[in-house]
Amino acid sequence: MQTTIISKDYRCRIEAPVDPETALKAIADVQHWWAKNFEGSAARAGDAFTVRFGPTFVTFLIAEMVPGRKAVWEVTDCFLHWQQDKTEWKHTKCVWELELSDGGVQINFTHVGLTPEVECYENCRKGWDQHIKGSLLSLLVNGKGMPA
Repeated sequence: MQTTIISKDYRCRIEAPVDPETALKAIADVQHWWAKNFEGSAARAGDAFTVRFGPTFVTFLIAEMVPGRKAVWEVTDCFLHWQQDKTEWKHTKCVWELELSDGGVQINFTHVGLTPEVECYENCRKGWDQHIKGSLLSLLVNGKGMPA
């Protein structure tokens, strides 16, 4: 008998009429779809970057990069000012997996560690939905995102 493990980590999926390399390059262009206040680089494995939203910040290390296929961002530090646990995202991972689709590319995003049991789940789920399904998709389709 096989057991299926269902992950509760936040997930979303978008499709865009671009090739996987273009999509991964857009994902790494963080300041054009997620956070205007961006420092560092998100282009290659080993890069590090920080996004800031007022007193809130999150610092990531690009732990893995497979051109045209996958990127893994690991949270190395954070301060989520509105949370009781201000470092709740620390040691979580944002996994971007890309695959060809009929219309171009399918982007599968998982925030490993962002589960319904953590304090920020609802607010962070809404935020990711807005930034990925709204702003990143707009950047890919229309050439212009809506970063915060």
